[in-house]
Amino acid sequence: MSTSTLYAELAQRLLNIKLLVLDVDGVMTDGGLTIGDDGQEYKTFHAHDGLGMKLLKATGVELAIITGRTSNVVKKRAESTGVGHFYQGAEDKLAAFNELIAKCNLQASQCAFMGDDVVDLPPMLKSGLAIAVPAAPTLVLKHAHYVTKKSGGAGAVREVCELIMQAQGTFDSQMAQFLTQAHIAN
Repeated sequence: MSTSTLYAELAQRLLNIKLLVLDVDGVMTDGGLTIGDDGQEYKTFHAHDGLGMKLLKATGVELAIITGRTSNVVKKRAESTGVGHFYQGAEDKLAAFNELIAKCNLQASQCAFMGDDVVDLPPMLKSGLAIAVPAAPTLVLKHAHYVTKKSGGAGAVREVCELIMQAQGTFDSQMAQFLTQAHIAN
């Protein structure tokens, strides 16, 4: 398949997205798990990802998290970034994905799933756009329609949010608010 054909296929997949579904560890974070002596779990999220999620949501694309772990800090992050659908402790991510798309009245082809490990493959393979981060195992990379340039926890989610907005023609209008503010300040 030619490069231009691949880009055209990716652009069409991005154009159809109405829901971006994210794994957490390795996608929204660098994959490291910090657990204190008290059993409290700590995670580091990238600010660029959070703003990208808010901007994407403002265009009408919904956000969801499906994660196998259970963590209070992830719930707080979901709330602060406008994630409308939140599944944690999901041992069967495909079952959670199927429940989510039924609840949202969407086709799988209208969803992007961003993962980093083999447990993410079932919903990735069913979704219209399977996205992986560079550190994902080879099998996951092989089945991804798109592999981010940025690493998980270091702007990969923002990269995907911007790709969707660019394909859907909403990127410039989302950025205009910042350019207008800058122009007024000068």
